[in-house]
Parts: sequence; structure tokens; C-alpha cells
Amino acid sequence: PIGGASFNNEFGRPNLAGYFRTFEEEVAGEVRGYHKPIMVAGGVGNIRAEHVEKRAIPVGAKLIVLGGPSMLIGLGGGAASSMATGASAADLDFASVQRSNAEMQRRCQEVIDQCWALGAENPILSIHDVGAGGLANAMPELIQGGGRGAQLELRAIPNDQPGMSPMQVWCNESQERYVLAVSPDQLDHFARVCERERCPYAVIGDATQAPHLLVEDNYFKESPRANSPDAERRTQPIDLDLDVVLGKPPRMTRDVRHVKRKLDAFSTKGIDIRDAAYRVLRLPTVADKTFLITIGDRSVGGLVARDQMVGPWQVPVADVAVTASSFQAYTGEAMAMGERTPLALIDGPASGRIAIGEALTNIAAARIRALPDVKLSANWMAPAGHPGEDAVLYDTVRAVALELCPALGISIPVGKDSMSMKTVWHDAGNLQHEVTAPVSLVVSAFASVSDIRKTLTPQLRTDCGETDLILVDLGKGKNRLGGSALAQVYGTVGKETPDVDDPRALRLFFHVIQALNELGFALAYHDRSDGGLFATICEMAFAGHTGVQVDLSELGRDPVAALFSEELGAVLQVPRARREGIVGALKKAGIGRQSYLIGTLTNDDIISFHHKGKEVFYDSRTNLHRAWSETSFHMQRLRDNPKCAQEEHERLLDMTDPGLTAKLTFDPNDKIAAPFIARGERPRVAILREQGVNGQLEMAAAFDRVGFSAVDDTMSDIVDGRVALSGFKGLAACGGFSYGDVLGAGEGWAKSILFNSRARDEFTAFFERGDSFALGVCNGCQMMSNLRELIPGASLWPHFVRNLSEQYEARVCRVQIPDNPSLFFRDMTGSMLPIVVAHGEGRAEFRSEEQIQQIILDKQVALCFVDNRGELARTYPANPNGSPHGITGLTTADGRFTILMPHPERVFRTIANSWHPQEWGEDGPWLRMFRNARVWVG
Repeated sequence: PIGGASFNNEFGRPNLAGYFRTFEEEVAGEVRGYHKPIMVAGGVGNIRAEHVEKRAIPVGAKLIVLGGPSMLIGLGGGAASSMATGASAADLDFASVQRSNAEMQRRCQEVIDQCWALGAENPILSIHDVGAGGLANAMPELIQGGGRGAQLELRAIPNDQPGMSPMQVWCNESQERYVLAVSPDQLDHFARVCERERCPYAVIGDATQAPHLLVEDNYFKESPRANSPDAERRTQPIDLDLDVVLGKPPRMTRDVRHVKRKLDAFSTKGIDIRDAAYRVLRLPTVADKTFLITIGDRSVGGLVARDQMVGPWQVPVADVAVTASSFQAYTGEAMAMGERTPLALIDGPASGRIAIGEALTNIAAARIRALPDVKLSANWMAPAGHPGEDAVLYDTVRAVALELCPALGISIPVGKDSMSMKTVWHDAGNLQHEVTAPVSLVVSAFASVSDIRKTLTPQLRTDCGETDLILVDLGKGKNRLGGSALAQVYGTVGKETPDVDDPRALRLFFHVIQALNELGFALAYHDRSDGGLFATICEMAFAGHTGVQVDLSELGRDPVAALFSEELGAVLQVPRARREGIVGALKKAGIGRQSYLIGTLTNDDIISFHHKGKEVFYDSRTNLHRAWSETSFHMQRLRDNPKCAQEEHERLLDMTDPGLTAKLTFDPNDKIAAPFIARGERPRVAILREQGVNGQLEMAAAFDRVGFSAVDDTMSDIVDGRVALSGFKGLAACGGFSYGDVLGAGEGWAKSILFNSRARDEFTAFFERGDSFALGVCNGCQMMSNLRELIPGASLWPHFVRNLSEQYEARVCRVQIPDNPSLFFRDMTGSMLPIVVAHGEGRAEFRSEEQIQQIILDKQVALCFVDNRGELARTYPANPNGSPHGITGLTTADGRFTILMPHPERVFRTIANSWHPQEWGEDGPWLRMFRNARVWVG
């Protein structure tokens, strides 16, 4: 998934949720599993009501291709994706390969954002993404949606491989492109936006009255064969009515049959609970996903309220992802996933119902007004044509769409599919092998959130007095083990699966959890899924760094089944003083019989389970946490710097690790900029970005909140003379991936200034003014460090190079603010507080040890990493990039110019911090540095 994470990082969207399934098993004489992997990508956003509907396309509207050029790639995608891997010709498989160009996607997105931000003046009438089928699909759908036809010129389409045939130009699936319609009178404005964002575009034709598609080819009009008998076909390769192109295909009929497979029951007889526990904790599906999560940016945009990492020890156990709808509001959006694909090998419909149930028990941790507010996206994957699998798919779709969802009062308005989940290959002796995936439903749930502050997490609270743990068992004591992680680690699948036997109970459960959340009676919440109750309790204890004692006596006669069954349900931590009322509420809601008081927290750091008065499991939280993280550690050690991976794993041995804490030498609620804001003056600060920068909005929001007028400025504005820095008091160079960092950290951005006379003069004059200030963060930090020859007092600044871990680092770390002259850190000296980092090239590289000592003596170090005990961080991941002495921020001798590798602008609101002390208010402590800048300007 490194490629997926890299694309998302460079494009600038936070990675906040996901799942990781590993499975391969021989079932009824067949090898079933995932040699052809599934990778699901999705998200949720906001759109203004006026932009929901595509507008009518007038005759004569300009039809445009926005984004990257055509290439001879992705041409076989539609065909290859519908065939089992290995079942088609090799050249078709290779022809289906796509390119990944996040930089181009980002430029397109900036053009789109600049257009819709104009509201009613948006020049885009209608827009369609280019995906499967290329322009052959996108352009006809665009014009049909506007009730028009089109006359297009094939050779006007941007093309990086001119040798392609007309068919290849028209049908290739090069991504990072859009087709759109723009009114002729707005074309000049649209062109200026594209020029400013350096985004390629081309007008390839006009909308016509008749619903007819004519694609002409000027190349053959001018060729020696222009007068040949087939000249018309060559000069007009497409001349068709739209109803021919987009007419409904004939209805497909498939004759499918159920195949009964003989499956053996899974017996827990003879299973040692301790052996089972450690096997399950190490199974990648259950185990720690840190190695996946920390390579993806989780904080970009500054609107993330709940990511995967939970609590002071940043343990990846969150049930739901939550984002804020704006930089001021407490409303937002929640996202969660559900899937239990191995169950489909036993009972397809049950696997679909459980996938939806798990998505709902996950998203229930967010404060959602009502269950019907939840919308689902269904991603269906199946090995179409494999004996019995089409029938399983049909049964599962029917069970989900026509039975369960209507019973729950929710809908599935969107989804995707892949019908080729099978891999075929031949060994050296030409013996054929097959691995066939189960029918796989992956459900993504989305909902609006009424209060993002009321998001429950699995972190067990040790600061709330006496508490108890309640299990809500929606499986009603059946404890079915088919398809479970326990069955998998013992090499089987079983024959009886969990299921949603009572949709009404699931609906009632959802509403009870919301009510308890609203009243503040749920201190911690974690759903039961892969790994069963055992994994649920362990993960809650890991997040809370506490011992737990659980009694399984009421959960059935078999303690193994009670511990490892993956029936739907959840564990709640509740105040003991409210216990009776909460139990009464569960009874009143009709789920009292499924609710059990199962245990409490202990002070001995031991996780233990008892059954009928007998202790059936006992071990230290530290041992279990290390086992849970062991698989992640081994993956990380193979992929990244093994020394860093070892250091991260070893920290789990520290039972007394205090976790993240905050020590402030100032009052974050002190609105020191208020008198200056009250004057009504808003000094202008340039929010500077270059190609690929993706952190400009949160930077602008931070400066805007403290009384500045934040102005969006691109490097093209400065290079082309549209903007002069003389009109700004301050400059903020934002984070992101300028030029994809192909020239090294920030080098390309800096060179666009150093080697352009106009830009160099602008920046030189700005830096030499006595009343100007500048802040560089992440990529902006790297860029400004390469401009040190232009910045007075910056001669000792270092270069920034690849992190010592050899990997992108997205983490919450602790930093200290040493004594330094930076105007941003006035009165903040000595503070230690958490902050997000998100960079791949953040390691400060100095020319010599003498240079380091000099910059320390000159008090130009503005930020340095410290560990959870407040000591200078010298090991990973407390020092995530490996910088000497933990140096991660610098300033100039006069304090006017400051560069930082972490991202204070992403966490200036308390709610944007993955962890924060309970007593913090609306304003996070990092807002103080922006307030200091406003006071400095006066």
C-alpha cells in the first residue's frame, strides 16, 4: 500500500480509516484466499447545494479536457479487470496498468476548487471524471447529461505519444483527467485559472444541438491518403448518434447454480486459551496496523477530529474516523468500514449482513442523530463464473439490499464492483494453480455528525473513578466461530457463522449507544469484530495502559467460544455510579437480555479472564501488547530502517511510559491579539504555495482566526508579476509536495525563486524589510532553508533530507520550545506539547557538528523533539525524522523568520488534536504562535 499512501499524501487527503485482511485456506478441496488483492479507496466531502446538479450545456459550449496528456497506458483496463489474473494474454494485463500522478491530480483539483469557490459565477457547467473507458466513456456521458451532442477534434486532445492510433487516443485510460463544459463567454476566465494553477487543458470541440457524436481527425485530412476510398472513415473515426454509443446494452442472463460444499465443524475441544490468544493477536487481520497507518498523512487539511490513533500512547484502535465540517463548527462527518469476507465461504448472505452490522457498530462511536442518517457504499468483489459463486453473490446482494437494509431503515446509494477475484498461474511443470477469493462485500458507512467532540474511543479511562465494563452481545449468546480469526489460526473455517439474526436489536443498540453518548455515560466504547471479545478487551487495555479483569461466566459454557466468537456487539466502560441506570436503559430499549456486566479495571497491569470461578487466562498487558505489535514490527523492519523499527518495538517494554502530556508556560485561552483585532485592521499575509502544496487552507484558517487577512498566492502569481510581496506584512510557505520532491526536499520550489530574476528580487526585498515576517512549514520549511542566502541571519540553517526511518512519517510527537527569539514563540519558552508531523524528508542535515553547536549557542533552535518524559528525543519514533539533538524548527537571530517541520497550523483547534488534555477549550495552544504574530505586527 505504499503507492496508495504516497498518492494520498501528495494529493492531500487524510488517510483515516481502513481494514487489512489476510486469508488463504483450503476449503472443500479448493484454495481460497486473496492472491489478487483488494484495495478500497473512498471518502466523503461537502458540496454547496447550488453545485449538486449539473447545469444545462448550451449549444456552442466549449468542451474541454483538463489535466494530463493521453498515453498508451490503461488501454486494457476495462477488459483486464473483468478477467481472472493470469487468464488473459500477458500484453492485455500489462496494457491495463495505470500511471499515478498525484501532482497532476492536485493541479486539476485546484482548478476545480477555484471555480466552485466562485459560487454562481462558477464557469464549469458540467464535469465528468475520466476513468474506465477513457474519453470514449467520459465525453459521451458528459454531453448526454447536458442533453447535447458534440463535434470534437481528436488531435486537439493533449497527447504525449503521437504514434497512437485514433482508437488508442480516444480509448486510453490515462487518469488524472476530467472532461467539462464551459460557456464560451467564460472561457477566458477559466483559462486564466488554469494558467495560474499551471494545469494543462485543451478545448477539443463544441456542444451541438443534435444528440450526435462526431469525432474528426485532422491528421488524416492532411495526409497523402486524404483522397483514398476510406478517407471519410479515417478523417471521421466516430460519427454516431449518442443513443448508439450509450444505448442500453441487452439484458444479460446468467444461469447459475448453488454448489453445496462439505464443511467440517470447528471444535474448540483441546484448544489452549493462551496459545489461541497469542496466535490471534499475531494474525495480521487482528494485529497492530501501525506499519500501515504511520505512512499515510492523517492530519492534512486541519479538519480531522478522530483518526486511527487513540490516547496518550497513540494506539491504532479507533472504530470511526471523524472530520469537522469547517474550521469553526463542531458539526462534521463520520466514516467507518465493515467487512468479514471469510464468512462467505460458509454463508454468503451472513457475510454481507455482518459486514453491514460491523460498519454500523463501528460508526456508532460517533455522535449521529439517527440511524437513517447513515448512508452506505457497497464494494462488491467476486470470482464471477467460478462454480457456485455467482449464486452466492446473488443471494448476498438480495439479503443485503432487499432484506437487511430496509429492515434497518438505511440505504446503499452508491458502490463499486470487481467480478474477477481469481488468480490462475502455471508452474515450471505447466501444472495449473488457482487461488479463488470468497465473495467479498466491503461496506463503507458515512453520516453527518451533530457534535464531533462526542466521539467515543476504545481508550479505557483510568481518571474517572470506579467504572465497569458492559458487553452488549447482539449474537444473543450463540458464540458461533465459523470464519473467525480463531478458526483461521488453526487452519480451518468451520461451518456456522455469526449473523444478524435480529435487525431490530441492531437498530435499538445503535440508538441506545447514541443516547448514552449524549448523556456522557459512555466513557469508552469498542465494537467486537475480528479476534472477538478477547481482542476487544486487549485493544481497550492497550489504549488505556491499564489492567482488566473480565468474568465470562454469563457468556456461555465454552470460555473459548465466548472469548473468540466474532458475533456483533460492543464493550462499554461506564461509571459505576451510573451502572444501574444504564442497565435499566438497556432493558428498556429491549436489549437488556443481551447486555452483561463482565468486569472492571485493575491497577496491576494484568489482563485476566475468569469463567465459573476459574481463572482461564492471565498475562501482563505489556506481553500481550508486544505480541499484538509483533507482526507490524516485522513488516516495518523489512520495509524501513530496521534500527528504527527495533527502537519503536522496544518502547513497548516500558510499562511506566507516561504517554503524551502537555506542559504549558502560557494560557492558551489568553486572547492577546484581541485588542488588535478590535481595531478592525487585518494585515495581509501571503499564503504561498507552489505546485503540489496541499496545506494552504489550514494555514490560511489559522492566520484568519487571529486577525490577519490571508491571501492565496501561487508562485505563478509572483513569477508572472500579478502579485508583489511588498503588499504583505507576512508570508507563510505551506506544506505539501512541491514537484513531488523529485529534486529533493523543497529544492525545486527554492530554485524556482533563486533562478528567476523577478521572483528572486521580490523575495530578497521582502526578507530585507524590517517590518516583515515569514513562516515556513514542512515543504515550506525545506524551501526556505534553501533560500538562506536571501534571508538575513539564516546562514546556519541546515538542509532537510530523507527521514532516518527511510519512510514517510505521519505521527503525533512531543516537542519543546527552547529559549529563542522567534516572534512566533514569544512567552512560550519551556512549553512541551504534542504536535502532528507529516513528512518524508524532515531530517535536518548540518554541514558539521560545529555548525550544530553554533546554532544552539545562538539560540536559533525554535523547536526540538522530546520524549514522553521530557528528555531530548534521540530515538525513534519520539524523534521521527532522526534529526540531531531532535532539532525540528529554527529561526533567525532577529526572530522574524521561522521554519518548522511539524504542522502547528493543523492543530490550532483543540478538537484537531488526536489526543489532548480534557481541560483544553476551543483554542489549542498552537494558536498562540499565530496570535503572537498578530501582536508583533501591531
